[in-house]
Amino acid sequence: MLERMKKKREARLSASNDPSNFIHKMARELEEKDSIDSELFIKHNVKRGLRNSNGTGVVVGLTRIGEVLGYSVNENKEKVPMEGKLYYRGYSIEELVQSCIEEGRFGFEEVTYLLIFGQLPTQKQLNDFNALLGEKRELPVGFARDMILTAPSRSIMNKLARSVLALYCYDDNPDDTSIENVLRQSIDLIGYFPTLIAYAYQAKSSTFDNKSLHLHYPIPELSTAENILRMIRPTGQYTDLEAKLLDIAMILHAEHGGGNNSSFTTHLISSSGTDTYATISAAVSSLKGPRHGGANIAVINMINDLKRNVKDITNHKQVEDYLVKILKKQANDKSGLVYGVGHAIYTLSDPRAKVLKGMAKQLAVSKDLVDDFMLCDFIEKKVPELYAEINGVEKPMPANVDLYSGFVYSALDIPTDIATPLFATARLSGWCAHRLEELIAGKKLMRPAYNCVQEHLTYKPIKDRK
Repeated sequence: MLERMKKKREARLSASNDPSNFIHKMARELEEKDSIDSELFIKHNVKRGLRNSNGTGVVVGLTRIGEVLGYSVNENKEKVPMEGKLYYRGYSIEELVQSCIEEGRFGFEEVTYLLIFGQLPTQKQLNDFNALLGEKRELPVGFARDMILTAPSRSIMNKLARSVLALYCYDDNPDDTSIENVLRQSIDLIGYFPTLIAYAYQAKSSTFDNKSLHLHYPIPELSTAENILRMIRPTGQYTDLEAKLLDIAMILHAEHGGGNNSSFTTHLISSSGTDTYATISAAVSSLKGPRHGGANIAVINMINDLKRNVKDITNHKQVEDYLVKILKKQANDKSGLVYGVGHAIYTLSDPRAKVLKGMAKQLAVSKDLVDDFMLCDFIEKKVPELYAEINGVEKPMPANVDLYSGFVYSALDIPTDIATPLFATARLSGWCAHRLEELIAGKKLMRPAYNCVQEHLTYKPIKDRK
């Protein structure tokens, strides 16, 4: 019988020559069957990408956590450009960061407290909160060995999502969605994340890049930024300026309103009543997508490509010529996009980019990278002008936070592999706040509608099909 089955299988393979031919053929057919004429979206008044016709987002909820202002809308429902503003729980991001700079202290933990609890902490409250985070810097016993080192991944984001799901098994009360229990789980995850991404990176580097394995224990008394730099570097060494700049970058990435894809995912998944680990893993998976969280990597790759192809990055004419090639889809990834310039919401300016640019300049001076910093500055100023010349359309195109966060990560020698995981570690604070808000204020399963445009068909017996 086994021999007959083997012969039948060989006959099938012989008939198709290559099993992948079936996949290739069916994929082409599926692309045709599942395509939907763009006119049908207009006919059914479908807001593709949950965007209105003027580019604004469809309002699907209310939030107290974060506010993103990039334009106003006039009486004709047209977008009117304005200087960008970002608020965390009603506080301006510029004020929050400036306070940390003036007082020479780390601020990510304070901002995390603000986002989750809805108020600025007293010194005692912040100390107590930091102590709770410190208790959770080290992973559960056996977790690093069993869940990270035993099964490393080439993608740190993939490993991060899997690790979050695995932590469900280490929780004695994982499915309780009471606010007290979700708060406890949120603090646990915020404490764990730096170690998760650092160990996932070390496992990946050792297994796939043939580098030495360096596993430094986290130190509870150190800030999130300090622990990250300590654990990803072989020597565990870093400067105060490096740690403070990473801290500011994380503050700027901690929250961006409820409508960004991963925060909306958090609301969506939470509305089903599922557990915290499933919800946060879904948010990580959303951020992994190149249309969302991969933008800072795209900037790093674009700058590296430019430096390989431009002999002198201080020669503005050479840089301009290459930017023109990028815009004409002749260079870099041929997408026609200059990454780090332009934003879906911000029109005249991205407040995060303005804040980070000032600190990035200090880092550039300290590391003798002024030419690289000025390259970013030139891209910021020149691209809107070149875009208008090439496309015949003038529109506000401010530098976004990714232009300077990409520079900062490169200057800090942070591997490209870990850029988006760092984003996730910062944004986790916002995700946890949005999950709690959904559980408290939402209390309704999200159930949007899709109109079906497939005509009804008459069933055919298999013998009559061709």
